[in-house]
Amino acid sequence: MATILRDWSYRYQWLYDGVSRLAAISVGGEQRFRQLALQGLTIHSDTKVLDLCCGSGQTTQFLVKMSQNVTGLDASPLSLLRAKQNVPQAEYVEAFAEEMPFADHEFDLVHTSVALHEMQPEQLREIIREVYRVLKPGGVFTVVDFHNPHNPLFLPSVWLFLWLFETETAWQLLKTDLPGLFMKMGFSIDKQCLYAGGSLQVVQARK
Repeated sequence: MATILRDWSYRYQWLYDGVSRLAAISVGGEQRFRQLALQGLTIHSDTKVLDLCCGSGQTTQFLVKMSQNVTGLDASPLSLLRAKQNVPQAEYVEAFAEEMPFADHEFDLVHTSVALHEMQPEQLREIIREVYRVLKPGGVFTVVDFHNPHNPLFLPSVWLFLWLFETETAWQLLKTDLPGLFMKMGFSIDKQCLYAGGSLQVVQARK
């Protein structure tokens, strides 16, 4: 069941959008959810931003309102096609996050939204290394993704969501100390915040 629903959610935009909106209710709606990881950041019109694993552009649409220099990267041609239709103001690149076709020190900000939980542990490390490489010194890597809830009231809904729509990698992320992993890769942690009973985490890490 999980595989079928997961495939359907990527194949049908209406289902993906519906699931996203439903999941975002716990933090005050999709608009607030998509901007959680950007809170407190200074983004100018010329800030060079990478929306990593941008999907169909759900967060890209907010980034282009702050910067005129936004690039979305995703490995899915279908997602990029949708992103180009939804947010034509950004540039788009089809590539894997662990093998980004960018120069060293190219971006001021790299953002990713609920994507790292889809990565195998070694793949996750490779992606973090790549983000560190493409960030300028002093640049920020900002992430919003799942976290193991500290409020037991949120456990059933999180577990049900992961069971229906995710794979074993999402369960692995719940056991992962993401800020600790970032620090091992050379980042310093500016901020970690938990939302929705601890089921979502925002991490802002600086190179």
